[in-house]
Amino acid sequence: MPLDLHTATADDAHHDRRWRQVVDRRPGDFLYGVATMGVYCRPGCPSPRPLRKNVRFFDSCEQAEAAGFRACRRCDPRGARADLARAVVEDACAFIEAEETIPSLDRLAERSGYSKYHFLRLFREKAGLTPRSYAEGVRARRLHAALAAGSRVADAVAEAGYGSESRVYAATGRLLGMTPGALRRGGAGETIRTALADSPFGRLLVGATDQGVCFIGFSEPDEALLGDLRRRFPNARIESADAALESTVQRIVAFIEEPKAALALPLDLRGTAFQKRVWDALCRIPVGETRRYSDIAAAIGAPTAVRAVARSCAQNPVSLAVPCHRVIGSDGALTGYRWGIPRKRALLQRESAIAGKGRTTGATHTAPVQRS
Repeated sequence: MPLDLHTATADDAHHDRRWRQVVDRRPGDFLYGVATMGVYCRPGCPSPRPLRKNVRFFDSCEQAEAAGFRACRRCDPRGARADLARAVVEDACAFIEAEETIPSLDRLAERSGYSKYHFLRLFREKAGLTPRSYAEGVRARRLHAALAAGSRVADAVAEAGYGSESRVYAATGRLLGMTPGALRRGGAGETIRTALADSPFGRLLVGATDQGVCFIGFSEPDEALLGDLRRRFPNARIESADAALESTVQRIVAFIEEPKAALALPLDLRGTAFQKRVWDALCRIPVGETRRYSDIAAAIGAPTAVRAVARSCAQNPVSLAVPCHRVIGSDGALTGYRWGIPRKRALLQRESAIAGKGRTTGATHTAPVQRS
């Protein structure tokens, strides 16, 4: 059978490109085997570079193993070690969630079957924080939920696993974003000024305290929007103040019509430390761009907390000012928007179009979100 020179040349060029990736240790969608070692690796493997004459390329683990090569233990091309490590960390997280008190590092390491130092390194690598920090977050969420449900402060502190109220009051800003009493009171003693208006997305409600805007809702009837606000602040005094909030309402309506810059408003954001980290990360997404929930989790140093990130996005009280509409599913789907997928799609399309014009003209349209 005659040799097809064209095919041979194309294959050589293809293999040369792959070889350059191996030399540069750049990630790729192929594997390479080293004949003298009998192992196959990912192109980004940190092992010493082999000689080119000893290298063979493969498209899959199965193909490499059929040729007699075994998986490299260092770069773990099959992901076996990564899967095991992930399972160990997920088990530790579930164990922490189930315990009433914070388990010791020694106890967690013994449960995992690893040494204390190896387990700690593994946990920090996969979860983005230490087991202690993760457990503190679990405890803070328990405290927040108990107080929001109306439990007495002393009971909520004990239920969450804190030794004393003084420890909670010493770190209220970090744990809750407000004092335990204020969270339990649900806005008692506070006045929230409100304004209702028409917008491109239907009716719009804005609520504000003396510190800043605490609620933005739209696309529902007036009573439904006011009911949502009352559920968030069940004991606050709600009063109409259309004139006082007129400029704020106009800025929000203008943003919906033409979202060319960040909606910079003074905000009164109340949430746990974790929620605030998520909301801050959302505000750093540029106009015209999107991020996945996993991207936000990685950005705040908690790569395994994807579900908690999604919950924090859903609990965002000031949509548009904190742009949770810029977060999408891992497959690119427009999932989980409180005010409806059609409105999320419309916002993203408008932002993308405006950002495209800005890149064409060289203009920039970003501004920091102000906070009180």
